[in-house]
This record gives sequence, C-alpha cells and structure tokens, in this order.
Amino acid sequence: MALSKDKALAHLRKQIGEIDRLQKLERFSTSFEQWQRDTEVVIGKVFGESSKQVRDFGEIHYSLMAFTDATPDSRFQEAYVSGLNSARAVLQSLVAEIEKFWEASPQETDFGAITIIRRIVERFHVAVRQLRSRHEGRPTLTVKDEYDVQDLFHVFLKFYFDDIRPEEYAPSYAGGNSRMDFLLKKEQMVVEMKKTRDGLGEKEIGSQLIVDIARYKVHQDCKTLVCFVYDPEGIIGNPAGLEKDLSWTEDGFSVETLISPR
Repeated sequence: MALSKDKALAHLRKQIGEIDRLQKLERFSTSFEQWQRDTEVVIGKVFGESSKQVRDFGEIHYSLMAFTDATPDSRFQEAYVSGLNSARAVLQSLVAEIEKFWEASPQETDFGAITIIRRIVERFHVAVRQLRSRHEGRPTLTVKDEYDVQDLFHVFLKFYFDDIRPEEYAPSYAGGNSRMDFLLKKEQMVVEMKKTRDGLGEKEIGSQLIVDIARYKVHQDCKTLVCFVYDPEGIIGNPAGLEKDLSWTEDGFSVETLISPR
C-alpha cells in the first residue's frame, strides 16, 4: 500500500465531497474534467494503476449511451448527474473497503496538516468543557468570544506545527484589509475562526466566510483554507448544509468549513 490508511481515506473522501458541487454544473465542465482525472490518479495511488478499482471507476458513463437528434438536452444532463451518483457509490465502496480491510500503521505519525486540524476542531468543545473544571476552583480560560477561541486553538496548534504566524495580513478585498487568524506557512494553509453569538448566526457567518474565501484565494501562501466555526450554543440550524456549501476545491485552492460542536 503506497499510502497510509488515514491518507487514503482522506483523499477519497475529498473526491466524494466535490460531487454535489459538480452535479450543479453543466455537464463536462472544466471542473468536472479536472475532478475526473484527479480521482483516477487518487485511486491509482491508493490501489495501483492497474487495479480493478481503477477499471471500475473508468467504466462509469456520464452521458447517454443511445440517443437521437430528438433527445432533449435535459436527458443528457440527467445522465451526467446519474454518472456522478454512480461515481459516488463506487468511491464510497472503496472507502468502506479500506475501513474494513486495511490496518492502520502504528508507526504512522505524519497525519497531514488537514487531518490534524480536523481532530483539533472535533475535540475543541470537549477541551473547553474540561477547562471549566479546575482543581479547587482555580481561574481558567472562559471561551466567550473569537479571541478566546483563537487563543485556545493557538495552544493546540503549537503541539503539531513550528511555523505558526498569527494575524498575518490578508490581501485587500472590496476595499478593506484584514488579518488572517493563523497562517501555517510551510503547509500553505490558513485557519480562520468564527464564533456564533446573538446577531451572528448562520446567515451572517456564511456571508463573512464568503468574503474571507475570496480574500484568501489570492494569497500567495494559502493553498488550503480551513474555516472553523465554533457554535457552542447550537445557533446554526443546519451545520451540515453550511459545511457543504462552503467546502470545495478549485484551481488548486481548497476550502474546508468545519462546524463544532455538532
């Protein structure tokens, strides 16, 4: 196996995560062609270029196999969407195969930056709760606003990354400048944080993140943007929807939006 279990799963899940966006586009767009090629490469790296898994993916059809001059365009679009659904099923099957039959390497320590960030986000609220219970009622950090979120998150980043650059300037957008929360320069990754509160719910957070994404997309040191939304009161009604709407990969730039707790 050329890749570790964690890396293989991460690569395949990333390709699965792009399918919903592709289905909303006109068939055979540049984004689709890039995704199809990238997915073939990923499967080849995971299972081998001559593997059955590569052949299974290559046999998926994204267009009608039989048609006439009278066939409406909508039928072709339906076939394209259906092909992507078939691709999703194949990729999900490959994920299940890896989860069931691959063994994790106990020596594997290079989880990749994105995997580390996901784990920090996943456990962040647990850590916040733990901070409330100190011996003999000693003072502690109370996470009340975004600055508190940043301070605690910075501590966790220190466990894994050496070159962490807080409050780097981001390029101007719509006439304004801002500072990004954290730039991991070696990993070419930016982590941006938001905390929900009264008056800053799903709609407002989404609008802010759209502006942030446009700004960071042109930053020379940012190839991956992770948007962490801390929502301890559960203000966001549809976290899965917001994550899906604001997560994609395009033209060498990746965005992943993570909401916690769920």
